[in-house]
Amino acid sequence: MADITKRLFLSHFRGSPTNHVVHLKRGEVAHEGTGQAFWFRPLTAVLAEVPVDDRELPMLFHARTKDFQDVTVQASMTYRFVDPGVATRRLDFAVDHKSGQWRATPLEQVAVLLTELAQQHALTLIATMELADALAGGTAAVQERVTGGLAADERLAETGIGVLGVRVVAVKPEADVERALRTPTRELIQQEADRAGFERRALAVERERAISENELQSKIELAVREEQLVAQEGANARRRATEQAAAERIAAEAEAERARITTAASADLTRAEAAAEADALRLRSAANVEDVRALGAANNEIEAVKLTAYAGLDRTVLFALTASEFAGQLPEIGTLNLTPDVITGLLTKLTNGSAAPTSAAVDAAPAPEQ
Repeated sequence: MADITKRLFLSHFRGSPTNHVVHLKRGEVAHEGTGQAFWFRPLTAVLAEVPVDDRELPMLFHARTKDFQDVTVQASMTYRFVDPGVATRRLDFAVDHKSGQWRATPLEQVAVLLTELAQQHALTLIATMELADALAGGTAAVQERVTGGLAADERLAETGIGVLGVRVVAVKPEADVERALRTPTRELIQQEADRAGFERRALAVERERAISENELQSKIELAVREEQLVAQEGANARRRATEQAAAERIAAEAEAERARITTAASADLTRAEAAAEADALRLRSAANVEDVRALGAANNEIEAVKLTAYAGLDRTVLFALTASEFAGQLPEIGTLNLTPDVITGLLTKLTNGSAAPTSAAVDAAPAPEQ
């Protein structure tokens, strides 16, 4: 809206780029146009301001079809004041000198006018259509009829109003009728949904059957492969047993051959050792026989020399040597008791040089054990 500032007896008007202002002074046009700014005297000035921008007008009205069914038409309209000078003369766009507001409600009047005109054309068209036709193609038909009717309306042209476009959003029946109309379609949709569900179940069953067949085929293939594996493992086991038996036979033959060779070598060695020992024994026997013979001859010679030497000795010396030799063969004597008879006889023989006493009593006690 306009911005009016008062200074004593004068006032200043400042408009906007989207509003067309008309300043009348004593019935004559003093200022006119958009975006005007001027001084005026409130006592002699008449101001009118018309918006020249595009305006949106939503519309909602009821209509009745040919088969007596109520429908609701929802639409919107875009209009503009194409001749604001004419509009100021046909509608009250006067502006208050103090507040800059409209004194009346011109835009509401225009909205009522446009709505009634559009409703008239829409009702006339829908009254000739069946409900099904109105719901199916009524939107485009109503839009075309309203647009053409408003464009050809003389009153709008005389008022300076231009309709830029009409948009019909929807043509709807009553709620219960709409539900009834939706029922067949919903049933068809439900039937399609059921059919899709049945097909899905059948497909699921078919897939399950295919999966079961695949699993069975897999089990059969697995059993066949397992059988082949068992046969191959048996063949491998037999081959391993054969190879192991052959290896053990070869090892046994080699061991027997080694034992035979070892036994033969041991026998040859034993025979060689026995022959060597026999030869050594034979040689030792021969040497021992010769030694014995030589020793016997030497001993005989010694005995002969001894006998020759003993033959010239006195009996007393022989007796002493015999006693000495005999004493060397006796065991150890710890205590020797000599009786007076023995000593007397020995002294007598030694003094007289006679032979040894014929009887002597010697009491010798064996030495005590240590």
